[in-house]
Amino acid sequence: MAIRSGRGARPGVRRGLTVGTFALVVLFGATGTGLAVPPPPPNPSDSDLNSSKAAANDKAGEVGRLTNQLAQAEGKLSSLQDDLELKQEQANKALVDLQTAQDAATQAEQDAQSARTQADAAAAAIEKSRDDLKKFAAASFEQGSTIGSISAYLTADSPQDLLARAQLLDSIGGSRLNALDRLQQAQTDKSNKDSAARKALDVAQQKQEAARQAKSGADSAQSAAVEAQQAQAAQNTQLEANKSSVEQQLYAAQSKVNGLQGQRQRYQDWVAQKQREDEERARQAALASSNNSGGGGRPSGGGARPSPAAGSSIEAVIARALSQVGLPYAWGGGNASGPTRGIRDGGVADMYGDYRKIGFDCSGLMIYAFAGVQSLSHYSGYQYTSGRRVPLSQMRRGDMLFYGGSGGIHHVALYLGGGQMVEAPQSGSYVRVTSVRYGGIMPYATRLIG
Repeated sequence: MAIRSGRGARPGVRRGLTVGTFALVVLFGATGTGLAVPPPPPNPSDSDLNSSKAAANDKAGEVGRLTNQLAQAEGKLSSLQDDLELKQEQANKALVDLQTAQDAATQAEQDAQSARTQADAAAAAIEKSRDDLKKFAAASFEQGSTIGSISAYLTADSPQDLLARAQLLDSIGGSRLNALDRLQQAQTDKSNKDSAARKALDVAQQKQEAARQAKSGADSAQSAAVEAQQAQAAQNTQLEANKSSVEQQLYAAQSKVNGLQGQRQRYQDWVAQKQREDEERARQAALASSNNSGGGGRPSGGGARPSPAAGSSIEAVIARALSQVGLPYAWGGGNASGPTRGIRDGGVADMYGDYRKIGFDCSGLMIYAFAGVQSLSHYSGYQYTSGRRVPLSQMRRGDMLFYGGSGGIHHVALYLGGGQMVEAPQSGSYVRVTSVRYGGIMPYATRLIG
């Protein structure tokens, strides 16, 4: 509330004021509180500022070193993953080869068994034929039959009949012998087949054993690859944790720098405001001294504070983004009010359970950061064209950096200056401060302020 002047303050008091009295009234705020300068804010020393900047630079350097180490470790992990996939495929090949060898051994065993059965049957048939031949010969001599006995010769009526009977006996005996020969040849063939089947079985069993050993070796190689990959993954996790810890320290150091710089800026604003107020008071005093009656029009009060500069808006945007460091990445998460639950994508994000997490994705973090400045779409491609685009060589604190290629934009981050940026990287990670990556970066930064 404005201080009331002595003029018309109460009945019976002389309405006129001397020039000196009026000047004092003006100097002490007769024109309203607009001229009152608040107490000076803290003004950090140059030493404090330089010390905090040095500490932040040290942390930034440490983050850079850890980032390089992590990049190398990730490269090694990727190589080990490729090797693991190769070992897995080799194990699959060994399994297929083993199954094929087992099938071949089974078939060879069946073939050998069949050959042995056939050979045994042929041998039995030969023995039976031999028995039949013996019986035929005995009957020929003992029974005197015309089929095979000696009486067949003695009872012949004529030489022609004797010759016919001899030929008949010879023919019958010969057919028996021919049949025996054929059975013996069949036995030989079956024996050869049995031998070949046994040899094939031996070869199949050797291949089966070789395949079994190959499968064992492939399994061992795969197990070794899994152990190496898991060990490297554990090392990467530790490096990531160390890097995250140092990034938090960097954030704290940068926040301290920002806080001290903000204090210095507020102090400088206070000095400038005080100077303007002093100049205004001097002007009003000069005006009052030229008015002998004291009835001149009263000044309308000091000018309003200037509207916040672009720099303060940029700092507000950055402060909002940095306040979310450490929150989980959630695909589809984040709006102007803060983190939200992620959504399903039917792929990688679902594998990481993003739809169960409360957090941000990359474009959602930008929506929250710039909420007080401009409304942004939840798509980095549209955010790329949402403001003035400037070459990367001219990028400055508060600009958005984008990553993509011929297929379109796929990532966005907020530039902090000094080669640092804040981002929500990917599923399974967290909002973080990291060094600017130039691989796949778009040629322009997008500027919404200034």
